[in-house]
This record gives sequence, structure tokens and C-alpha cells, in this order.
Amino acid sequence: MARKYEMKRRAVRQEETRQRIVTAAVALHQTVGGARATISAIAARAGVERPTVYRHFPDERSLLTACTSHYLALNPPPDTAMWEGLSDPTVRLCTALAAVYAFHRRTEQMMAHAMHDLEDMPMLREVLAPYFAYWNRVLETLVAGWPCEGERGRRVRAVMGHALDFRTWRSLVHEQGLTDSELVALMSALVTAAGTDAG
Repeated sequence: MARKYEMKRRAVRQEETRQRIVTAAVALHQTVGGARATISAIAARAGVERPTVYRHFPDERSLLTACTSHYLALNPPPDTAMWEGLSDPTVRLCTALAAVYAFHRRTEQMMAHAMHDLEDMPMLREVLAPYFAYWNRVLETLVAGWPCEGERGRRVRAVMGHALDFRTWRSLVHEQGLTDSELVALMSALVTAAGTDAG
């Protein structure tokens, strides 16, 4: 009985250590970026030795995967159910963009570093594949109901993809001074214009 109890306590301690490492890594990814979050820095912030980090996360992929899962569990992207049932495509788009821009604002610090890290950490793109797939699904639900054939469809899809992009939000809000609600209205107008027959 005593041996089983000790094994359980050891498993709990190991999980606590693992969680401290993940929390430390996420904090560093958010403040300095993943490319600059060294194992030494992560170990120091977690209060463990470098070998302990490697024991829990033997390679870069395992650590990045754990960090991404942890961060997105705390900061989940918008639930598409809040707009999927809306029949009016313009209302659906505006509802989605308002939720998306609130998410971009909430996760701005981390996403800014992640976008930069994609250039220096090719593996990050693989780890974030489910995250990118989510945004593709969002785009597909929003395109429904708009012109989807030929040139107009191509324009609508392109403008919607641009409207959803974190970099679009950051540029127009921070560099051009628009509010989130102004940006929603502007992007809705652009999508409407894109879906209008230029002829």
C-alpha cells in the first residue's frame, strides 16, 4: 500500500513539474517569442534543471505541441456555432468578425510572436496545422451564401480571408487607428463590393 501511495505521489509531482515547464515556456513564447525561448530560460523560469525539461520534452515538437495545446485551452478561438445558424450572410459575417477581432485582441501578444516565429521555426507551422485548419473552416462557413462562382467568388473568398487574418486586424487597428467595430463594417463593405458584378 505504501509503495502504491508513493508511486502516486511521484506521478503527481512529475505532472506538476511538467505543467510548470509548459507554463514557463508559454510565458516566454508570449513575451520574447518561441525562437528566443531557450531551454535554459524555460528551465530557469520553471525552477528546474535543463535535463528535467528534456526528460519531459525530449524534442522541440513535443514542447511546442504541449505549449500550443495549453495556450489554446486557455484562449480558445471563437465557437463557430455562434454564427453558423445565421441565415443572412452579411449578419453572419459581421457576427463572426466581431468575435474574431475580440479573439485577436485577446491573444495579440502571443500571435504577434507566433507569426514572426513561423519564419524561424518551420516546425511551428506543422504544430499549428490544426489552428490553421480552424481558420479555413471559418472561411468556408462564411463564404456560404455569397457569390461563389467565377471571378466574383474568387474575390469574395480572397477578401474574406484577408478580413479574418490577424495581420489585417493588427495593421488596421494599430497602425491605421480603426476600432474593431469600424473594421467589421469596413470588411463587410469590402466583401459586399467584391461580390458585386464589376460589369
